[in-house]
Amino acid sequence: MEKYINAFVNAFYGTIDWTWKSIAFEVPWYTNYFWGLILISLFVWVLEILFPWRKEQSIFRKDFWLDGFYMFFNFFIFSIAISGFYKVLQEIFENIGITNKTIALFDPSEWSMWIQLLVFFIVLDFVQWFTHILLHKFPLFWRFHKVHHSVKEMGFAAHLRYHWMENILYKPLKTFGVMILFGFEPEQAYIIHFLAIAIGHFNHSNIKITWGPLKYIINNPVMHLYHHAYNLPEGKYGVNFGISLSLWDYIFKTNYIPEDSGKIELGFSGDEKFPKDFLSQNTYGFFKRKKDIN
Repeated sequence: MEKYINAFVNAFYGTIDWTWKSIAFEVPWYTNYFWGLILISLFVWVLEILFPWRKEQSIFRKDFWLDGFYMFFNFFIFSIAISGFYKVLQEIFENIGITNKTIALFDPSEWSMWIQLLVFFIVLDFVQWFTHILLHKFPLFWRFHKVHHSVKEMGFAAHLRYHWMENILYKPLKTFGVMILFGFEPEQAYIIHFLAIAIGHFNHSNIKITWGPLKYIINNPVMHLYHHAYNLPEGKYGVNFGISLSLWDYIFKTNYIPEDSGKIELGFSGDEKFPKDFLSQNTYGFFKRKKDIN
């Protein structure tokens, strides 16, 4: 037990220390997610201001500051809070013989760096796409995922507006998927993480980009806007589940883009009753209400 307590404490304080060093520019620039997130956010926001898709939408759109808080909470504060638990879980797995080397199907150590990164990116994105479907398909998961879909005006910061419980589901599945198929996270994985942040910000931005012929591979704001549409095709619990790649939606026929005006209502049925503040949104999914939202 003492071993697990020490692992928890060391991971917790280690994450705090790394976050502070990131803020103070004491870590390598290419692994500085704190300032990296800020720079990417400012870049996409400036593009939103200069080239707005929905011109009637304010620069400081509805819930702009709430979404900004979600960005830093989910990316840093919650990561600090949960880091110790993941370290303990890792220790438990290692004690029973479950490690990267024992369950990996492939050994990519001899591959070139760029092949490793490409495979890592594809595997990670498919696991996220599949998990995203689960968040929509099962009512228990959907109760938490509603936070992300309560956005009524789309902008870059909506990318990281989600209930912290999604991390509890997403991160273990991502880790497990990478461990089984890949074995380990490549040393240069920071390239993929920054790329995913940038694509996610663009997908939620007020910019009309489709990437031309690459729209069948890379996700885009037009496609993702319809993922947030209030009115979905009859019989569908969701469409356009892609995270960074749109490829999976086209392969598995979950793609849907009827038009590209950007003039659609966002949200879900009954969202007018959904909590509007951070604390209430993040406790909503744990309690069953007499008149719950569909």
